[in-house]
Amino acid sequence: MAGKSSARPSALKFALWVLLGFLILSLDQVTKFWFEHEFAPGDVLPVCTGFNLVLAHNTGAAFSFLADAGGWQRWAFTGLAAAVIVAMLVLLWRHNHVKLFSLALTCIAAGAMGNMIDRAVYGFVVDFLDFYWQGWHWPAFNVADIAICLGAFFLIVDELRGVRSR
Repeated sequence: MAGKSSARPSALKFALWVLLGFLILSLDQVTKFWFEHEFAPGDVLPVCTGFNLVLAHNTGAAFSFLADAGGWQRWAFTGLAAAVIVAMLVLLWRHNHVKLFSLALTCIAAGAMGNMIDRAVYGFVVDFLDFYWQGWHWPAFNVADIAICLGAFFLIVDELRGVRSR
């Protein structure tokens, strides 16, 4: 983790990171709720060249991995998400004074929570952002997926900054 300073973890910093995570989670859940109530599964609303809004239900993991596995994946991925969230919160508590690392953990935990809620409640993850080029479509995704990807990117940047300073 780059950027370690003499600062120590604090309950206030932890609470602020959790608040940011709650805001990300809220944005994710509000957008999914809106799409679930305004679109039918499979509906497509072209926005501009290369981008549609759609309503897709993903019973699998990233890129619909194991979507046709028979149903066991719902609880396996829910359990995996719960474990990831706990791990992220423990790390966040211990390192909440390291800004980029904490931002990464917060994004990953909030995104995992958003998709975990969908799986536990509906049995699938609600996706609605569809990017494409010519006939090729990127798998539909959502705010939680964006948060997870940003968190992973921030982890990589944080690690590269740490390696450079060693």
